Amino acid sequence: MKKFVFFAVAILISCNMMAQSLDKMQWFNEPEKWEIKDNRLSMFVTPQSDYWRISHYGFTVDDAPFYYATYGGEFEVKVKISGDYKVRFDQSGLMLRTDHQNYIKAGIEFVDGKYNLSTVVTHKTSDWSVITLDKPVPFVWIKAVRRLDAVEVFYSFDDKNYVMMRNAWLQDNCPVMVGVMGACPDGNGFEAKFENFSVKHLPDQRRLKWLQDNAE
Repeated sequence: MKKFVFFAVAILISCNMMAQSLDKMQWFNEPEKWEIKDNRLSMFVTPQSDYWRISHYGFTVDDAPFYYATYGGEFEVKVKISGDYKVRFDQSGLMLRTDHQNYIKAGIEFVDGKYNLSTVVTHKTSDWSVITLDKPVPFVWIKAVRRLDAVEVFYSFDDKNYVMMRNAWLQDNCPVMVGVMGACPDGNGFEAKFENFSVKHLPDQRRLKWLQDNAE
């Protein structure tokens, strides 16, 4: 009976912490209009805003809305995203960022009238990879897993079956700003929604190996 009560309390605390997770985060480039309700963040993405550094286009911008918390170590983060995408390069998704020269953003990007699963990896200069979808989707789940010096990025349409869309390097053993972002380089802004955002701690693999090798 005591074990049952303990686990019931633990589950309740976990659920409450999940519901409060968005409230504990902070803005970088706060948009004019945003709201948190029922553990869902809605924002009107700032017009003429983006994250990009140098390559191909020859400019650097760092002015789009980013709502985040800072985490160390290894973790898994995921979120359900949707948006009223309107014009070229409208986008929303996850972002992992150590500083203005090093970040990964991944989600949906609207290009040439089509929905694309998009990932931008930036280390001093940015690159861009896309997976074009056959048809628009009402939402998509994006998940990123940080292990050692690598981040694996996945997408899903049901939060059950995940497909990897990118494996990218990110500096090991340094804090990471983890959260959601929206950008609107060409347009006048759009509504983006982020639901069920969560970050799960993953035990450090090197420490586990040391403990195993040095077991009493």
